[in-house]
Amino acid sequence: MKMVVIIATFGRKEQLARLLKHLERQERLPDEVIVSVPDETDIVAHETTRFPFSIVAGKRGLCAQRNQALDLALGRSDVITFFDDDFIPQHNYLRLLEAAFQKNHEWAVVMGHVVKDGAKTAGLTWTEGIEALAADAELPPREPKVADHIGAYGCNMSIRARLIGRLRFDERLVLYGWQEDIDFTSQLRRLGRVVELSTLRGVHLGLKAGRVSGERFGYSQVANPIYLIRKGTVPASFALPLMGRNITANLVRSLWPEPHVDRRGRLRGNFTALAHVLRGRIEPEYIQKIAPSEAR
Repeated sequence: MKMVVIIATFGRKEQLARLLKHLERQERLPDEVIVSVPDETDIVAHETTRFPFSIVAGKRGLCAQRNQALDLALGRSDVITFFDDDFIPQHNYLRLLEAAFQKNHEWAVVMGHVVKDGAKTAGLTWTEGIEALAADAELPPREPKVADHIGAYGCNMSIRARLIGRLRFDERLVLYGWQEDIDFTSQLRRLGRVVELSTLRGVHLGLKAGRVSGERFGYSQVANPIYLIRKGTVPASFALPLMGRNITANLVRSLWPEPHVDRRGRLRGNFTALAHVLRGRIEPEYIQKIAPSEAR
């Protein structure tokens, strides 16, 4: 079974270098790692003798960058794994993943369990992430648990390559994307199960550098779910509660915002998107017209 890892990155050279070095310690090495960047100034020189390494460049935005890597990976892989550049997998991740796909032929998409997620906080340092992984590895062996999901969490998700076909990430979900992972993987449920496997472990640092601004992100929190409902790839029963929770959180916490979250910017983006939706304007790419500001 050939396994290719795809990493889409922008503006995080040092973090990418750490991750590539970390992947060299996988018990089951990837057959290839493909790094997708807007241009080659976004990557540091990396030399490894432990796995083949490729760079694809030319497009900017998470969906577009993943697609340009997919075009390269399809046809030379059995499993394609997407890691965010700030996701740190446990050293046995790919070994256990391969065994899971070999044993469960009805599985289309597999994601691992996030031991600690810095996206929900101010973010984690690399050292904090490694320490969290080490602490998790010291816990007693656990029985594998499998849970079905509507779609996968994009910081770590793996797909049986032969099922992808012409499916691609929706490039109307520009820049950071947001819900692009659910949109893409939920369309594979008709071909197999989308599952979370508890024995696949990793830490998501949730780095803030390279992300879109608060106002842009707030717009996406409303526009993207509505767009995906209309597209028919994400059920309203999932998207609307998600949207409602985000608007409520931004509204309440805008009074006493966390230092690492631009709640007021997000709220402005929420209201702009709601006004557009009420006028029948469903346009995820509108965030490119919003002036960029500090990303939080």
